[in-house]
Amino acid sequence: MANSTGTRETLARVPPRESRLGWLDALRAVAALVVVYEHALNPLYPELRAVTGPWFDAGIYGVMVFFLVSGYVIPASLERRGSVAGFWAGRFFRLYPLWAVAVAAALLLAVSGVDPMHVWLTDRPTSAVLGHLTMLQDLLNVPNVLNVLWTLSYEMAFYLLVTALYVAGVHRRSAEVAFGFGAAAVLLGGVLPSVLLSRGAGATLGTVLAVIALVGCGLAGVLSGRPGARRAGALVLGVVVLGLILVNGRIPAWQSLTILATMFAGTALYRVRDGQVAPWRAAALAGSVPVAAVAAALWHGDGVPWPWVSAVPAAWATFAAGMLLARRRVPAWWAWLGMVSYSVYLLHPILLEIVDGLLADPAAVAWPYRAGLGVVVLGALLGCAALTYRLVEAPAQRAGKRIAARFVK
Repeated sequence: MANSTGTRETLARVPPRESRLGWLDALRAVAALVVVYEHALNPLYPELRAVTGPWFDAGIYGVMVFFLVSGYVIPASLERRGSVAGFWAGRFFRLYPLWAVAVAAALLLAVSGVDPMHVWLTDRPTSAVLGHLTMLQDLLNVPNVLNVLWTLSYEMAFYLLVTALYVAGVHRRSAEVAFGFGAAAVLLGGVLPSVLLSRGAGATLGTVLAVIALVGCGLAGVLSGRPGARRAGALVLGVVVLGLILVNGRIPAWQSLTILATMFAGTALYRVRDGQVAPWRAAALAGSVPVAAVAAALWHGDGVPWPWVSAVPAAWATFAAGMLLARRRVPAWWAWLGMVSYSVYLLHPILLEIVDGLLADPAAVAWPYRAGLGVVVLGALLGCAALTYRLVEAPAQRAGKRIAARFVK
């Protein structure tokens, strides 16, 4: 099949294809296990929550590491392929198959009575189903059927913005984009509204339908072979995503803007390392992002949000350490954990919900018993992750690569 991305994309220098980067797998493993730890506190170890919760949010730390890794690798994947269609085929098969398994498991828990659905998910089924299918549900005021799915909304928003910038030919300006989002988080994050477009059942459904239509038209435009249509499609995607991030997120705008700044900062660091941009300027702009994240939290957060203020710099320090140690060999077991981290991330809430149903008052249960139960849960989680990676993720990724290859010259 002919390349549908047009000749303009061939002007971009495509870096040589790299083998799987062990240091990024190591970071994914750390991030996934830390998120599991955070979510295990309430059902298993509430005493630890009381001690560490007021000053450090392990969940924010973990997802920020994930966002930095995504920012580093996702635009590189698009530019290496040189095909928007191939990129989206790969992303679809990377995300949706396991996502479907996790959503089905969550629905099974709801049907069995272990973890009842949010009332909006049952009272507004059309909005719930369509919102989740876009993976933008957290930016559409649709409650997540599984708590960890909120991060996928920001992943999807990032993919759409990366696509828009690439088609517009300004994708090399990642550092400037990161700085812009960080500055907006500080200057505007406290005054921008939340869920402005999705207040009420009718407004939520209308917003969901409008976003589906606009994103569909935008993707159709950027995938077309006509330069004018491609530019118009990129503009539509950019406007839609920015609108959702600025005024319709579930979380405060300063947090949404910080997340996007973090992801584009990861891209800027990739460009510095690959020699695509002036290193000191790009590094300085990207390095301003954690400073902006802390400033936005102190200015716009409720009270003094120390859990965020400590978690974000820690995530950046972890990513920086990974970059510095990139040439070191990663132990095979650690790299494997990174490889199955998506399964670990999506499946662990299912197991922890089952544990939560078993322990009505975990603090009343002897500590050795809960410690042992935690080991059992971790073992079961890794076993399930290995199984879903082998049966779902790996075959889907192979299929995605075969389909994506059809769009590459």
